[in-house]
Amino acid sequence: MTAPAAAAVTGLGVVAPGGVGVPAFWDLLTSGRTATRTITAFDPAPFRSRVAAECDFDPSAAGLSPADAARLDRAAQFAVAAAREALADAGIAPGADPERTAVSIGSAVGCTTSLEREYVRVSGGGRHWEVDHAYAVPHLYDFHVPSTFAREVAWTAGAEGPAAVVSTGCTSGLDAVAHGLALIREGEADVVVAGATDAPISPITAACFDAIRATTPSDGDPARASRPFDRTRDGFVLAEGAAVLVLESTAHAARRGARVLAHVSGAANRCNAFHMTGLRPDGREMSAAIDDALAQARTAPEDIDYVNAHGSGTKQNDRHETAAVKRSLGHHAHAVPVSSIKSMVGHSLGAIGSIELAACVLAMRDDVVPPTANLTEPDPECDLDYVPLTARDQRVDTVLSVGSGFGGFQTAVVLTRPERRPS
Repeated sequence: MTAPAAAAVTGLGVVAPGGVGVPAFWDLLTSGRTATRTITAFDPAPFRSRVAAECDFDPSAAGLSPADAARLDRAAQFAVAAAREALADAGIAPGADPERTAVSIGSAVGCTTSLEREYVRVSGGGRHWEVDHAYAVPHLYDFHVPSTFAREVAWTAGAEGPAAVVSTGCTSGLDAVAHGLALIREGEADVVVAGATDAPISPITAACFDAIRATTPSDGDPARASRPFDRTRDGFVLAEGAAVLVLESTAHAARRGARVLAHVSGAANRCNAFHMTGLRPDGREMSAAIDDALAQARTAPEDIDYVNAHGSGTKQNDRHETAAVKRSLGHHAHAVPVSSIKSMVGHSLGAIGSIELAACVLAMRDDVVPPTANLTEPDPECDLDYVPLTARDQRVDTVLSVGSGFGGFQTAVVLTRPERRPS
């Protein structure tokens, strides 16, 4: 049976904590530095969790006009900046082939920052039930509909093909790229601008995660707050950011002589239909997604050179994910390096899956596995090779990236080198 078509990755754009732009982002990861710090976006004193991974983002430096910076939510600004970098990296001019160019953007929480800001404004700081819309910005409607993300990226790319926002919680970034792969496989587009964005660092988000104790209460040393797979881990670090990948059909990329960074060869998702935030310890649903993605990519478990983990730093997620990798990769699970970049750039909810895919592409490009920072006390229940503290030089031809989201979503994506080198 013929393998399903792959999509060529020809461009990357990243807005991440500690590194706006691909070079700065990759330098942060390979050096093992962390971008987590005490929250500066608002006064975190009343909250249980007071740390986050914030982006030092300047809209004007990213090429946004004052008018665009005023009308666009922070997450939309991230998406536009990342899309511009990705298109330039791919060597594609906006509007080059509009009807054959599509957009697929993921987000978990939409325009949270702007919605909260405007509610506070029109309600007198929450004191009034009846609010006066006259005090709101004139483009308030755009903040209510996350589809504006796809619209803005489509305008940026000059794309007139299919455009969609994918919102599946913390797997949105992976699922948006998977949707882009599907559009290419179905022949709906030759080029897909695919990725995800979220800017959730706001009081309402902090309060929500405080309520379910999902985020870390650690604030003594913010740089060490995110500790995936460590025995002392106590929750994830909230973050923000965006990443965009330019996907092309392999035929289209070949026709224009594009540099191909990687292939998206398989992508699959599952839902556990079990619990809003809970996970079964056996990892069965994530394992099912991994098995499907491997089958699409015609890849055996022992061919995986690196697993980019969801690695959120919560007790149950890290155990669940470890079990899933063992279930799907068998004996090879103990031989393959596994790491979580959330230890360095935090958990940007829907955006993180695309940010992690960008890291996977760069790992293949440079044959470097990024580390899991802050992993100093291994948890006996998490007994794989998590690449603690320091990046590792290693040949990387095939990567598995996995994600897990509230609601029971589980996603796996397989990336392969365009021409796998012989063993």
